[in-house]
Amino acid sequence: MKHIFIINPHSGNGDELGKIKEQINNLNGIDYDIYETLGSKDATRYAKEYCTQNPDKPVRFYACGGDGTLNEVVNGMAGHDFAELACIPCGSGNDFVKYYGGAENFSDISALVNAQASPIDIIKVGDTYSVNIVNFGFDTCVARTMIKVKDKKHIGGKNAYNTGVFWAVLTAMRNKGKIYADGELLDTKKKFLLCTVANGQYVGGAFRCAPRSINNDGYLDVCLVQPISRFKFIKLLGPYTDGKHLDDSRFSDIIEYRRCRKVTVEAPEGFAISCDGEIIETNRFTCEVVPSAVKFVIPPAFSENSEAKPGELKKEAAATT
Repeated sequence: MKHIFIINPHSGNGDELGKIKEQINNLNGIDYDIYETLGSKDATRYAKEYCTQNPDKPVRFYACGGDGTLNEVVNGMAGHDFAELACIPCGSGNDFVKYYGGAENFSDISALVNAQASPIDIIKVGDTYSVNIVNFGFDTCVARTMIKVKDKKHIGGKNAYNTGVFWAVLTAMRNKGKIYADGELLDTKKKFLLCTVANGQYVGGAFRCAPRSINNDGYLDVCLVQPISRFKFIKLLGPYTDGKHLDDSRFSDIIEYRRCRKVTVEAPEGFAISCDGEIIETNRFTCEVVPSAVKFVIPPAFSENSEAKPGELKKEAAATT
């Protein structure tokens, strides 16, 4: 098998990337290449071109970066059964890997090289794929703000999501749109706060928005939150962050929750969605689950932990987010 490490040089910091390259260069007995991306969408272009030019040759792509890099690699390799996906997380959020206990479980590159890959689902949105979360409403405002401030001191970097939440609280508490889950119109009461279509469980670096989502069950988890006051939002943010909102009675009258295979949305002009953090301008779209679409490398540190459950962060990993 060919092993290709696709590195986003703008993810993480110099020390992190240096350690990753050192680990890779110390690997023995495998056929591997290192490719550093040149800009946005370059990881997608590279993975797609490689798969097209080397049909049916087993290859394992390692997305070395954040959730955006992982998303780009997925979009390049999707549809090619001979390709496998691994992740070496070094972004600011690393949301998808929290399903498997957090970034620390992926830190041993040699272990990932020798680990097994298992099929997982992905989400198809038009011509785009998402491996983790598609969300809109309040969350799109958050994502847009994150992009604007990500390189700024104090309010960017690991604080970018909190900055986005602060701005969205001021500007995006009520959003228009009709949302259908497998053809059933969900009750938006004409407006809604946010809606999450999930394959993974986490968003924004720490928020466990879809605690019941299972990424290989052939279903999407859809959570629609009704408009609420800013005071109530602040009061309920804690349990929402911890992923307790689906079992907390205080949320019972403001949440519509479904498991389905397809979500269709009709919204006014100017609407946009966040697809693994990428902003897509669209007001009519469909999210569909693509079952067992990608073979994902499960880290042995997660697999060997008998107490580990999908989506539950180890304490030491959680402390770093």
